[in-house]
Amino acid sequence: MSDEPHGPRRPIVSTKGPVRARLTNARRVSLLFVFWYFVSGLVWLRGHVRIPRWLGSDSREVAVRLWTVGWLTFVWVLLWGTVSWANVLGGLVLAIAVITLLPLPRVPVEGRIHPIAVLGLVARLVFDFFVSSAQVGWMAIRPGKPPLGAVVRVRVAIKSDMVLTLAVDYLNLVPGTMVLEIDHRRRMLYIHVFDVRNEKRVKAFYKQVAFVERAFIRAFERDSEWHPSPYHGIDDDYHHVSAEDRQRVRFGRGER
Repeated sequence: MSDEPHGPRRPIVSTKGPVRARLTNARRVSLLFVFWYFVSGLVWLRGHVRIPRWLGSDSREVAVRLWTVGWLTFVWVLLWGTVSWANVLGGLVLAIAVITLLPLPRVPVEGRIHPIAVLGLVARLVFDFFVSSAQVGWMAIRPGKPPLGAVVRVRVAIKSDMVLTLAVDYLNLVPGTMVLEIDHRRRMLYIHVFDVRNEKRVKAFYKQVAFVERAFIRAFERDSEWHPSPYHGIDDDYHHVSAEDRQRVRFGRGER
């Protein structure tokens, strides 16, 4: 018998490629439809659903309130030590009761958070902490006269009260500096400096405060993204920060 095949061979046609292409196109179209209806639903909710007054008056304040509810719920679950539906629901009810029945003064939420700038700020804080700790430790054990301390007045161009509070906390965390008083209307800080025995030390302190000022503005309240809170008037008039001070911070000019 001959091993030759009877008749010509027919090519094998695979349908795997076209079927896979159709499935991929169907998946892409379905994702577009889902995204379209999701965005349409958000637009409808924004136009038809009213935010409860206790939750806030704008989206940024609502985000802060929701963060507060989530944080209080998280603390409640940590106190019980067990993650369960009962503890989570109980924490939610307690958190809503706390912010509704025991409200704190409203804090204006302005500006926008830039995570990369915030990470750079935290890294610089850690660096300043170690450097300043070493300097203060050396001053404590070195022979000679004790360092000369003084209270120095500086003005900052930070507009938001919340961001100003964070900047003050930054300065207080760094050894060798302590904010003693804040002039809210003039945006003046009275800071006790550990060592100002020469002009070089004073300039180094001013340079450090200037960096903190620029870094916090860059991380939280850039002029192009400033969103004034509805609880007060125009930002420059309310915060008493002149346009010249903001330009000085933006371009890094001038001394205090």
